[in-house]
Amino acid sequence: MTTQTPAARRPYRIDGTGTDIHAEAAALRALGPATRVEVPGDVAAWAVTDPDLIRRLLTHPDVSKDAHRHWPAFIDGEIPADWPLRVWVEVRNALSAYGSEHTRLRRPLAAAFNPRRVRSLRRQITSITRQLLDDLGDAVPGEVVDLRARFAWRLPLLVVNVVLGVPEDLHDGFRASIGTLFDTSRNEQEAAAAYAETYRLLNLLVETKSMQPDDDVTSALIAGHDSGTLSRQELLDSLMLVIGAGHETTVNLLDHSVVNLLTHPEQHALVTSGQATWNQAIEETLRHQAPIASIIMRFATRDIEDEPTGLVFRQGDAIVINYAAANRAPHIHGTSADTFNVTRTTARGHLAFGHGPHFCPGAPLARLEAAIALPMLFDSYPLLRLAVPPEELKPLPSFISNGHKHIPVVLRPAANS
Repeated sequence: MTTQTPAARRPYRIDGTGTDIHAEAAALRALGPATRVEVPGDVAAWAVTDPDLIRRLLTHPDVSKDAHRHWPAFIDGEIPADWPLRVWVEVRNALSAYGSEHTRLRRPLAAAFNPRRVRSLRRQITSITRQLLDDLGDAVPGEVVDLRARFAWRLPLLVVNVVLGVPEDLHDGFRASIGTLFDTSRNEQEAAAAYAETYRLLNLLVETKSMQPDDDVTSALIAGHDSGTLSRQELLDSLMLVIGAGHETTVNLLDHSVVNLLTHPEQHALVTSGQATWNQAIEETLRHQAPIASIIMRFATRDIEDEPTGLVFRQGDAIVINYAAANRAPHIHGTSADTFNVTRTTARGHLAFGHGPHFCPGAPLARLEAAIALPMLFDSYPLLRLAVPPEELKPLPSFISNGHKHIPVVLRPAANS
């Protein structure tokens, strides 16, 4: 197999609206371990779906995430200035760095998500969860509540605000702006407005914390900037990465965990009866519904021939990693890979948090939040149910973020039902 697209096959056009992430993932898998695609904005790339190939590429020394150094189309101005996804490759943080630069930019983030700090958050996560569940108690029996907006979305944001030391008067602003970064259906004007608002809030956060430093990650990053370790742009973009790593993945993990357990009562029963654990349910949800379906971009710094597949990635080729497809690979998870099964023995082999040097730093925090919040939610509302048929749940308008726009539920049945 070569990098040349056969004349009879045009590159697969990725659906920026995320209408059916798993149908698209299956279609891409059917085209081979990697295939040529066009992401929104008509930008050419490879989409990689095979988990073994993904692991090889994510640990390959000649695969970079630095568009400024290793993507000729970006360097030469072929990527439009108003490309809606430009922020994903233009940012200056550990997500987009390569080699020693990646090591330098990732180091200050280690403090945000190191095991000791994450464990120290258990009490605060439990307290925040309890408060959110108590707030839900205001709903009358039979009332429809959006569980994503009032629980799955709010919990990780409040937790990451603790990690960053975000003042309370900025909470609502960040809550409104963060999700827009993952909306890959936006036009150029909408994308530019979303990025401008996010940077406005980040600058305001830095100004506030510079005057009132504390024992939090924002203050530590500001200190790095003041010492010359981080540029102003790297400071802002590192804060953006902490918010993304600590929020979006966890929101979608909580979202899909709830929906999977409500739509598979027999699987929920295995957990509540002790035949399976909450951790098993969490890992299977991460496999079955990767919170980040695809991540962009990586770049070949030289021609790379992958011997097991025969594929050749030419120098400068852009690469998209499709975790949604990889996590349902039949050769790893069997013919039932599309099925949610909390007792699946291969579940922990998922790639939901990535692999290699760019493994998601927020993974331990996401797992801890889910392990605390899910049993507390179902213990508080044992009769919780979806208020609509599962097929009526609408996906997020994104091929990157895999979640629902809303999760309408009834916490307690009406008295006459």
